[in-house]
Amino acid sequence: MDRLHGHIAVVTGGSTGIGGATAEMYGQEGAFCHILDHNSEDGEAMAQHIHQNGGRAAFHKVDVRSADEVSAVFAAIDDQHHRVDLLVCSAGVLQGAYDDIADLAEDEWDATLDTNLKGTYLTTRFAAPLLRRSPRSVLMLISSGAGVRGASSSYAYAASKAGMHGMHYNLDKDLAPTGTRVHVICPGGINTPLKLHNVGQGAEFRGEDPQAAISEARENLGDPRGIARILTFLASEDGDYVRGTIFTR
Repeated sequence: MDRLHGHIAVVTGGSTGIGGATAEMYGQEGAFCHILDHNSEDGEAMAQHIHQNGGRAAFHKVDVRSADEVSAVFAAIDDQHHRVDLLVCSAGVLQGAYDDIADLAEDEWDATLDTNLKGTYLTTRFAAPLLRRSPRSVLMLISSGAGVRGASSSYAYAASKAGMHGMHYNLDKDLAPTGTRVHVICPGGINTPLKLHNVGQGAEFRGEDPQAAISEARENLGDPRGIARILTFLASEDGDYVRGTIFTR
């Protein structure tokens, strides 16, 4: 339970879902975890939970779509630690679910691409100098099977996740020479707030009971902590020989 002792970690979207489970586990494993999220209520609660269980964490309210906000938070992390050892880009939204391409609203496209893809660009842009200062850093992008090896309920979501997957080739070429290992993680069906909301939307689209569908999904979807265990393994020395894209249940 001390595999990440002394590591400086940053998790975007770290208040809930996969990001939240990862932030919690990184804290348990000895990392100082910076949680970046727009959701301040759950983000503050997660940081407090990590502290109460003997870990170290800090919450930063940030909109990953804003260059000014992302730049400022990494400047603060730089002042405090001078490096980042672990970066998990998990912030994401899904809009435009079940819309035909002819009906997909431009604002739903923009909101999804701005958060998922532009947010990844801005996060990695301002984190890169700090990752390079770490002797052995790890960058993990939370993509999806959607847009990488299959479709999605949302054109925008599929495009954003495919874009994240495409970015990792350039990120690896850019950062690997200075010691950063880059991974894309493509989870399957995981019990997160985003996924449960999408399940409800699907049921409504089919004329079914959304609450019944969500209740059933809670029983059948994967646990976010399962993905967090993979991300913890990748962040540790045990994952040093792993490369590339990883698909999960």
